Amino acid sequence: MKNKFQTRIALRSGLLAAVIAAVLAMAGTASAQDWFKTGTGLGVSKVRLAVPDFGATAPAAQPLEREFHDVLWNDLEYSGIVEMVSPSFYPTTVPTQPAELNAAAWSAMPANTYMIAFGSLEAQNGLGVTGNLFDVRSSPAAAALQKVYRGNATDADARRLAHQFADDIIARLSGGVPGIASTQIAFVSNRSGNKEIWVMDYEGSNQHQITHLKTIALTPRWSPDATRIAFTCYESFQGGSNAQICMYSTDSNRLISFPMYRGTTCCPAWSPDGKELAFMASGQGDPGIYTSDSDGGHLHRLTLSRGVSTSPVWNPKTGQQIIFTSDRAGDPVLYQMNADGSNVEKIAMPDMGYVVDPSWSPNGQLLAFSWRRPSGNFDIYIMDIVSKQLVELTRDTGRNERPSWAPDGRHLVFESTRTGTRQIWTMLADGSEPKELTYSGQNESPNWSPK
Repeated sequence: MKNKFQTRIALRSGLLAAVIAAVLAMAGTASAQDWFKTGTGLGVSKVRLAVPDFGATAPAAQPLEREFHDVLWNDLEYSGIVEMVSPSFYPTTVPTQPAELNAAAWSAMPANTYMIAFGSLEAQNGLGVTGNLFDVRSSPAAAALQKVYRGNATDADARRLAHQFADDIIARLSGGVPGIASTQIAFVSNRSGNKEIWVMDYEGSNQHQITHLKTIALTPRWSPDATRIAFTCYESFQGGSNAQICMYSTDSNRLISFPMYRGTTCCPAWSPDGKELAFMASGQGDPGIYTSDSDGGHLHRLTLSRGVSTSPVWNPKTGQQIIFTSDRAGDPVLYQMNADGSNVEKIAMPDMGYVVDPSWSPNGQLLAFSWRRPSGNFDIYIMDIVSKQLVELTRDTGRNERPSWAPDGRHLVFESTRTGTRQIWTMLADGSEPKELTYSGQNESPNWSPK
């Protein structure tokens, strides 16, 4: 729905840089009053953005323009930081190039626009899109972005170029934090008959299988540079079939070697620099947290307690801390330690129950996890790492588990049974705007690519 939000914003006029600085200042004021806004960038005033149809220079370009515009609109609407101006409020004259822009008409009521994204599209020698982003509140109107995007004259490339333009717009309006329209999500699906690793675009399109092990594949995790996916696989080893770590190269589109270890090995997590992996292994007794080089060398055990310790995640900002799940004192709960295994401490919770699936936000401030409290179901929560304040994002909508942060820190992907089968969903990090991405088979364990 193109006019879902109708909140007005009041920003000072002036050059684009000054106005954006004002937006950031407003965000900073709100952030000081709310730890959740600080951590996610959500809940502050949104920029009103108009996105009229692009000009199509020839009849052959018109179907591609419709695909491009629809994808661009949806990307921007789901960004969490803009308020899309309804086309019913647009002036009668729509610009396709800067000389045609009547800034006063767009900034006046009823459009009440702050920024406008517009341009043209041609499909004679491949696909070419000229994209413009202008601040219509400044005098004269100031260009925030002017760029030409090129590809093949296909629907797939129209979508790709729309994602790129959307990401560039969001980066301009969010103080440099990139958009997520060009990112992907890895997940596990059984729709081919076995649990295999699949990948899709961030909004659910282009779903395709990448592993064909015909056994069981679980817990995919993207490397920081998005060139590899580490995951849990079941392989024949030492006379049995054990869970091990497998590695897939997204550059060569094939499995690459990773050593097998005695016992069970699973649940990989990458260090922020991509040089190390943390994972659970049981080769030396009770399942605990180990680290190795990214190629499997220099295996090192971090935890020594009894019980099961699993699901490690690194602090993405510093790489100096690891949070994991352990049942060493009873029910599984969260623990934190230094990356060398020292200073292990339990993360206190205000209630009992199972706490699993930790996921650290890109800015290192927030932790998402799944928690089954004694009186409830598995639901997604977010905790401030320092203050331990909590927000519950899901409630009374099936089992909600395995959250993973988008690289913008404003979105989460997770698995849920709210429709009766286990499927992949996304939502804004405040729990709003839930969207189902998968429908066929059982789908689980999503992981958002870093770029």
